[in-house]
Formats: sequence, C-alpha cells, structure tokens
Amino acid sequence: MGEKNPAAELAEIARDLRRHVRWAQARGEATAPLPSPKAAVLPQSAPGAPHAAPAIAAPQASAPAPTPGHAAAGAGAEGLAQLRAHIGACDRCKLCAGRTNLVFGVGNPNADLVFVGEAPGAEEDEQGIPFVGKAGQLLTKMIEAMGYARDGVYICNVVKCRPPGNRNPEPDEIAACEPFLQAQLAALRPKAIVALGKFAAQTLLREQTPITRLRGQWREYQGVPLMPTFHPAYLLRSPGEKVKAWEDLQLVMARLGKRPPARSR
Repeated sequence: MGEKNPAAELAEIARDLRRHVRWAQARGEATAPLPSPKAAVLPQSAPGAPHAAPAIAAPQASAPAPTPGHAAAGAGAEGLAQLRAHIGACDRCKLCAGRTNLVFGVGNPNADLVFVGEAPGAEEDEQGIPFVGKAGQLLTKMIEAMGYARDGVYICNVVKCRPPGNRNPEPDEIAACEPFLQAQLAALRPKAIVALGKFAAQTLLREQTPITRLRGQWREYQGVPLMPTFHPAYLLRSPGEKVKAWEDLQLVMARLGKRPPARSR
C-alpha cells in the first residue's frame, strides 16, 4: 500500500476524536471541542530545509474554553484513560516505526500544574515515561524546588513517540499528535501550564516567536494561564540560563499561591 497523505490521515484522526467527544458528551462528561481538520494541519518543510516551528491556524473563536481547576475528582483520570485507549498502538505518523514505547504522560490526573515538553528521548522511549533522562532529572529538581512532588504534577510532551536520533519533531509529526495533546489538557483542566522549550510553547500558542522572547511572560491556552520557559535539556547545555528559568517558575508559584520549601542549613 502507498504512503498515506499526512493531511488526510490527520483529518481521519480529528474525525475519530470528534466521535469520541460526542460519545463522552452523551455520557454527560465535560469535554473541550476539537479543532477542525483544517485548523490542525501544519505545512510541510521544504526538502533539505531546516525544520521550522509549526505555524498553526488559530482556533475557532466559537470554541468554549475549558474551565481550569474545577474538574470533579476522578474526572481527569477517566478522561486520560479513555484518551490513552483511543490512541492505542498509534501508527498515525512515521515515528511509530522506530519507537519502543509510546510515551503518553505521567503524574496526578487532577494536578493544578502541567508541564509540557517537546518529545521523548532514548530513556523515555525505553521506559515509556516522560522526562526520566538527564533532562528529566533536572526537571524533577525544578519541580521539587517549587514545593511540589513530581507525582503531584502532570508531565507530558507535544509528540508522544521519540524522533530518531532525538532530532526535532517535524511539522507532520506535531500535526498528528497535537489533537491528542489538546484532548489531554482538556481532560486535565489544570490551573496553570508550563511550556518547556520552543516546540511546546510555539505549538500551544500557535505562533513562532522565539522562546527567548516568550519566556517569563504569561500567556493563555484555552483559558488556562501558560508560562513558557526554557527546556531542561537546554539548561543542561546552558547552565547560566537556569536563573531565568527559576524566575519563570517563581511567577508560576506566585500565581498558584505556592511557596518553595524551606532549605535545611
């Protein structure tokens, strides 16, 4: 069989998810509407060109935003479980060919705070858990410095399968996974989102502003406050930027009324 057209494949994904949303609404479950297939389609990079940040059409103004922080107990867990079952053994983009495990997400399904990264790396692919490598260890320290336990927040990625060689995710791969990220965040209904790095921030905000200009500025995703900051992998390469990332996280803490734990002398 010939290779599927990415736009047609994404349209099929969107139709499947809309059927799922209608089924969930019929059961009385709160859901956020999904974008039309046209709104989710991303342009393809030119052959040999560097992978550009995704340019995604703005969501329809008529789509109501989810109410953050007010999900009934257990609602997040049930919604996430249904979404994970719906994704199944995903083969909706070419990343499926090289993955060991699909990396869906981990943490508290009723968390106030969600961290969204870029894509799984080698260790994440092996374990099926996001942020468990060196960058994940740094993220855990960042979370704990904010006064949270790692399992008290929720962590996921824009792309659920590892790009080969840890390369940047490509526009068609982001397009295939983005509807699932949208549904994931709708099920979680957090009070705040931290977008880690340019791919997470630019995908959620639907713009191409560099992360150096986005970071430290409150934005919104579907009515939920969103703070863009540097990806932990970047901070490992550029430790001098950790101060700026901590400033960003302090803004999140203030927004959520959280104080860092007292350090022992």
